[in-house]
Amino acid sequence: HLGHLRNIFLGDSVASLLEAAGHSVKRVQIINDRGIHICKSMVAWKRFGNGETPESSGLKGDKLVGKYYVAYDKHYKAEVESAVQNGVPKEQAEKEAPILREAQEMLRAWEQKDPEVYALWEKMNGWVYDGFDVTYQSLGVAFDKLYYESETYLFGKEEVERGLSKDIFYRKEDGSVWVNLEDVGLDHKLLLRSDGTAVYMTQDIGTAIQRTIDFPEMSQMVYTVGNEQEYHFKVLFAVLAKLGYPWASQCHHLSYGMVELPEGKMKSREGTVVDADDLVEGMTDTAREISEELGKLEELTQQDREQLYSQIGGAALKYFLLKVDARKNMLFNPRESIDFNGNTGPFIQYAHARISSLLRKAADVERVSSDNLQLSESEQSLALKLDRFPVVVEESAVKYSPAELANYLYDLVKDFNSFYQSMPVLKEEDVALRTFRLELTEACGKVIRTGLRMLGIAAPERM
Repeated sequence: HLGHLRNIFLGDSVASLLEAAGHSVKRVQIINDRGIHICKSMVAWKRFGNGETPESSGLKGDKLVGKYYVAYDKHYKAEVESAVQNGVPKEQAEKEAPILREAQEMLRAWEQKDPEVYALWEKMNGWVYDGFDVTYQSLGVAFDKLYYESETYLFGKEEVERGLSKDIFYRKEDGSVWVNLEDVGLDHKLLLRSDGTAVYMTQDIGTAIQRTIDFPEMSQMVYTVGNEQEYHFKVLFAVLAKLGYPWASQCHHLSYGMVELPEGKMKSREGTVVDADDLVEGMTDTAREISEELGKLEELTQQDREQLYSQIGGAALKYFLLKVDARKNMLFNPRESIDFNGNTGPFIQYAHARISSLLRKAADVERVSSDNLQLSESEQSLALKLDRFPVVVEESAVKYSPAELANYLYDLVKDFNSFYQSMPVLKEEDVALRTFRLELTEACGKVIRTGLRMLGIAAPERM
């Protein structure tokens, strides 16, 4: 959903900014492919699915599995309600709902590698990954390595055992394993359940350690995760420090706020979610509508036009989610995000297309350089703004803040537009001045193109 898109765009653009600032960056992702939430979809599919597959339903694999997650939730709520009506206290009903018990039983069977459960798990996860691949491809995002919780939680369990043997962690009477973090201002945290099954924290410990083994030259680890997990990461980094890993201090949680639509929040459990694929498709449709209203693309082939609509829609979505400081909650407004005159991706793309068009016309124009030019205020202001670009990239990288770069590009385009409206470029008769203005325009185009690329946005030559 939209929150996931903010996550993906933020992580991807911060990686590009760090690369631009001279770092070597690996883009990795953890897939939460095990745990009770997966078992909930599996139980629901077994109960209600009648063997439905992505092929038979015509649904993308991740959509199909998501549908059963919602079905589970609906059934669970109905079971709880009926128990409460029969006099069972609500809290007890929530813990003892038969479908929840079944999911918990399935999780235990999975951890013991029960062949039937394992086969179903592999099948349904395969559907999800096929669906994810399509989405990532359409967003133009790729990863260097994927980690799977089903593999890393075992390293985590081993590490918890090691911590126990060194008295860094402690075991309660019920057999569960905990860590006491009161000395660093946090509280006691569960690391293994009493039945020996892992919690999120267990696998996060394992994943972090595994990454340092896979990438021994790594100097920092940046986790792009929503701000509801802030406490979780404080605990994780504190646990890693307690375990004696010197790199724990180089771990950073890049936290971001909720994205809301004009209608309200987005949650997959309630089935009221605006799906990422639908949103991307909707943005492309909106770009098509607006471009057709403006009637600017008559001379392009149908295929080029469709590619452009998808680039404009993608720019609207990415830029709108990236221009806001990541820590802030935000409201996503699809129509506003595609306005060709506002602080939007398409506004910046349009300036690039205009520059490209101007430079095509200037291909055969005579050029003569001169050091002795009287520059106007708008020329000076634009030249100074261009000069700041490397500093902006460096600052955005250090602060993990694509918003700084996004807003710089917007200001740059406004400066370019006022220069372009007030100064003749091709029609300037003084050859040296015309040459300077063309070079200034070229430099602008290059900075816009480079900056957009760091935000994961295409810079069309025609619009």
